[in-house]
Amino acid sequence: MPGTPVNNATPDERKLNFWERLYLPEIFKGLGYSASKMSLDSYAFEYPEEQWYPPDSYRGRPVLVEEQGRPRCVSCGLCARSCPPLAISMQAHEVHDDIKEREPEWFEINMLRCIYCGFCEEVCPEEAIVMSKEYDLTFQTRDEAHFGLDKLLVPKARLQDRLDFLERRRNGQPAGDWQHKPENNVHTLRNRLDYVARVEDAVAEADEADPAEPLAEDVEA
Repeated sequence: MPGTPVNNATPDERKLNFWERLYLPEIFKGLGYSASKMSLDSYAFEYPEEQWYPPDSYRGRPVLVEEQGRPRCVSCGLCARSCPPLAISMQAHEVHDDIKEREPEWFEINMLRCIYCGFCEEVCPEEAIVMSKEYDLTFQTRDEAHFGLDKLLVPKARLQDRLDFLERRRNGQPAGDWQHKPENNVHTLRNRLDYVARVEDAVAEADEADPAEPLAEDVEA
């Protein structure tokens, strides 16, 4: 048996007139308001012709820093251990040089799992993995979302804005008498790479200023 309709209107409730019950005037009012805003300046980007350039603090896709033609990563595994969605995996192998003892044999990030939290960047002791400014990612298949070293390695020069931001944030001087000591935030591999680069530059300058003496055979000839 159908129920009895109940009128829940309050005594002081205003009743709609004829034109308000048609709804058409209100629709035209809304269209007129929208048309009045069309002449204002637009804040939208004509994507993809116009690209948004994020600030230095923006957390885009994580990338690996490439320095002197090789990854800065030492394969400590902290980024993989700290990743909440378990998007990072790697395999280390030993290297025999004076710079570091290990580096990644392969390094992979599943971008379908990555949540751009930045934990990998926070725990990395060498600033070898940083959050870039890249945000435009498209995939046709799931396999394309697995980024290896070929897609993760980015030259240091392209990431200098982010590296400078991290240095300012971590070495910022607080208010008061206490002063932060930069040596408390030392990155061993980064410092060694800088040292090797300075030595190579010094050797190159010495060779230009004082070229090697000609060999005895050349003098006799």
